[in-house]
Amino acid sequence: MTDDLRDEVHAAARRARVAANDLVLATRERKDAALLEMAAALRTRAPEVLDANAKDIEAGRAAGLAEGLIDRLTLTEARIGGVARGLETVAGLPDPIGEVLRGSTLPNGLELRQVRVPMGVVGMVYEARPNVTVDAAGLALKSGNAALLRGSSSAEHSNTALVAILRDALEAVGLPADAVQLLPCHDRASVTHLITARGLVDLVIPRGGAGLIDAVVRQATVPTIETGVGNVHVYVDASADLDMAQRIVLNSKTRRTSVCNAAESLLVHEAVADEFLPRIITALRQADVTIHGDERFAQDPRVVPATDEDWDTEYLSLDLAARVVESLDQAVEHIAEHGSGHTEAIVTDDVRAARTFTARVDAAAVMVNASTAFTDGAEFGMGAEIGISTQKLHARGPMGLAELTSSKWVAWGEGHVRATS
Repeated sequence: MTDDLRDEVHAAARRARVAANDLVLATRERKDAALLEMAAALRTRAPEVLDANAKDIEAGRAAGLAEGLIDRLTLTEARIGGVARGLETVAGLPDPIGEVLRGSTLPNGLELRQVRVPMGVVGMVYEARPNVTVDAAGLALKSGNAALLRGSSSAEHSNTALVAILRDALEAVGLPADAVQLLPCHDRASVTHLITARGLVDLVIPRGGAGLIDAVVRQATVPTIETGVGNVHVYVDASADLDMAQRIVLNSKTRRTSVCNAAESLLVHEAVADEFLPRIITALRQADVTIHGDERFAQDPRVVPATDEDWDTEYLSLDLAARVVESLDQAVEHIAEHGSGHTEAIVTDDVRAARTFTARVDAAAVMVNASTAFTDGAEFGMGAEIGISTQKLHARGPMGLAELTSSKWVAWGEGHVRATS
């Protein structure tokens, strides 16, 4: 069975390679036409997707999936419309392929250009979230890559319906359907075969929980980009506007708890703790947030005393760890010890404090007087994102079109030969 599954995954990768070779020559007009066709088809065929998604939700509830995962899994007409709009936005973005990154004409007349090129075959391994299926396919297509999608079994019906629609749209405009393929999802070995298909697959991007990401990064022989677990902090500084701070904390925590940019920890400078703690505890409790607080927070009976584990937990639920700190330095030290390198925010009216925080905090995105919810490819003007990278090589932060490309050097000569030494 394992050999059969490996052969199935590798055969899909070979078909993807053929499709990727065709996409290299596809014009922007053809790729954009495919993206717009995908968006229109998603809207027209939304009932198919919703029916399939209902089966996944029913199975997920029966299996006891946490509500945060159910939320990630759930599609609605509005969410389908959102991913369709994402495809349309991507269609409107400049084509990165062929962009000249740098270049010059050497003294000998040889013309050098470094240009963007597709990665080739990009594998995605992800959990729940069927919207990732569409985002990944759309971004891969626009950047000239073929996508191998390995979603979770919890979203099997949704992903199957979505990929069928996307493949039909590709064929409708004369592009290869194999530019988007869905891999088997019921055996974890399919992940292993994908992430070790060196020579067939050019890049793998894992997107999901810490366990999935760690397993892929450790086991892969194909190059990987580590995407983010989000142990995200909001720090309320001594000079913060407390009305602003309350709005930012509530939005960062409660806007949507199941996403990686949701705040999981709150740090409050002791200089404003007496005034801010009663109001933020009241506001969070009114929003049904359970606060896991240090000794200062836990003086309020509405707060659950925090454990050491709370500082390192990505809750993905209506839970929030909270601590009073003595200084900005202590806030930065806490984030360095417990943060995941995803997004960190400071609320302050002190420009020097903001500059110190943005310089010293080691994260893919740092917000000053803004909600952590803005760490998102669409909000950053990328149309959509294929993930949020928390590593430092090649790509960091929300990954859009440019992050799905590599580069090559092209030299134009007129019979140039190099002198013998």
